[in-house]
Amino acid sequence: MLTTIAWRNIWRARTRSGVVIGAIILGIWALVFMISFTTGMVQSYVDNAIATSIGHLQVHQDSFREEPKLIYSFTTDDETLQYLGELEGVAGAAPRTLVDAMAGSSRSTRGVQIRGIDPAAEIPVTGLDQQVVEGEYFPEKGRNPVLISQALANKLKVKIRSKVVLTFQDKNLEITAGAFRVVGLFNTGNKPFDEGNVFVRRSDINRLLGEEQMAHELAFFLNDPQRLGAVQQEVQAKLPDLLVEDYRQVAPDLQLYEGQIQTSATIFMVIIMLALLFGIINTMLMAVLERYRELGMLMAVGMNKVRVFGMIVLETLFLAVLALIPGLLLGWLTVVWLADTGIDLSAFSGGLSQFGMSQIVYPQLQAGFYVQLALAVALTALIGALYPAWRAIRLRPVEAIRKI
Repeated sequence: MLTTIAWRNIWRARTRSGVVIGAIILGIWALVFMISFTTGMVQSYVDNAIATSIGHLQVHQDSFREEPKLIYSFTTDDETLQYLGELEGVAGAAPRTLVDAMAGSSRSTRGVQIRGIDPAAEIPVTGLDQQVVEGEYFPEKGRNPVLISQALANKLKVKIRSKVVLTFQDKNLEITAGAFRVVGLFNTGNKPFDEGNVFVRRSDINRLLGEEQMAHELAFFLNDPQRLGAVQQEVQAKLPDLLVEDYRQVAPDLQLYEGQIQTSATIFMVIIMLALLFGIINTMLMAVLERYRELGMLMAVGMNKVRVFGMIVLETLFLAVLALIPGLLLGWLTVVWLADTGIDLSAFSGGLSQFGMSQIVYPQLQAGFYVQLALAVALTALIGALYPAWRAIRLRPVEAIRKI
């Protein structure tokens, strides 16, 4: 009986109830969209960092991570690289020689990091060949080819087939230089990375350094990130003398960004729920005051305070549930649609590239968040019902009946 009365009461003022339900639906949709957009943007930063430079796993000498000097290298052999590249869940393993250098043209110079790579091994790890927007990706013929970014080419004022001189120190701390020919220009969308890195063949830079098989880094890209921990253990067992770290250990800022997703979700949820809370309190308080005389009559004929309190709470919960289902459905449909089409932020590409974020953001949201949101709305409705219900049970039946 109490449930029936509460259900009918919310439709006595259809306009007011409709406005409240609409506001809750809009709040739920806005919250789902904001959290999914934030998650998608953060994930684009993490994914870009993994794809362009870090990979899911990296191998170094212990000392190289503390102080990236040229002398802290290790040797690689084809058999070991083949074994590691064929581990379950691994898409590719790419050795790299890393050297700090000055890149100079006839018109300008820039400080860069030379990334000596094995062109074929690098493709499944970073997809660098797909980032080449002009020229070609390490042709078979030609001596000392180099890939530089469009941004760096503009600063050095060079183009395809221009000569670039790379100057650096070898292991004996002697100044060494090599002339390289620009064969391609790349653009990863990460401006700081693009301006600070050039790619050459590892065999070419190692020849200039005087050690053919040396490497400073071994990067892994996984086609099954769920196996990250297992692959890390397998690689560590194969290379016990080297330091094997996942991307969170290599770049703690990525772990920080991932951790901020839940923090952002909590902050947004609290803000939206507070707004809904005051709206619910205001609406239910108006409903109580309008029915002051009616509530007094019910109490006069025998309805106790507990049942009156429960009736007001049920009315509030009904309003919340009526809004919750369509709100969650609308938010879910929005996320599903945008996760497929993406949100084009190319108008802000200049600013996004400074932070290594993609121009297309694909909103995403874990299923568990919808459950959290449903519980948060129910709790907000319950809290919002307390004060109006308390006001209802404090009235005196005799005074309420006489109230005009």
